[in-house]
Amino acid sequence: MKMRQNIIILFFIAIVCLTCYFVDAKEPPKTLQVGIKNRISDGICRKRSKNGDSLSVHYTGTLFEDGKEFDSSLPRGTPFTFTLGAGHVIKGWDQGLVGMCIGEKRRIIIPSDLAYGPRGSPPLIPADAALVFDVELVAIGKNRYEL
Repeated sequence: MKMRQNIIILFFIAIVCLTCYFVDAKEPPKTLQVGIKNRISDGICRKRSKNGDSLSVHYTGTLFEDGKEFDSSLPRGTPFTFTLGAGHVIKGWDQGLVGMCIGEKRRIIIPSDLAYGPRGSPPLIPADAALVFDVELVAIGKNRYEL
């Protein structure tokens, strides 16, 4: 009888451990996820980013799967500058950074198809990797579509 109780207890412990393991495993996102970490109120924000704007941002990029950092502008001390919506960056950035204000911080979680897809960006970004970026908008420059 004692042996049977021990087997039942061990069985339930194994079930709990397996459940915790699989529940903790994160599924990569299927769609772009945008979280605002530092919102700038409409009364303070004088201009929101839009396609064609030259944006300067500080960022840190990590792999969704294990959180390993693969790039950051912060150690370089120089913001990264690009034209929003012009295809100069991955699609997840072109879509996830629209409507930002200077000083705003966002976390964007980008599915593989809006990042580097099946080719990845070796050696740091594997094929089909979902990515996480913490981004701060430092400046909005001239819009290439406006005169």
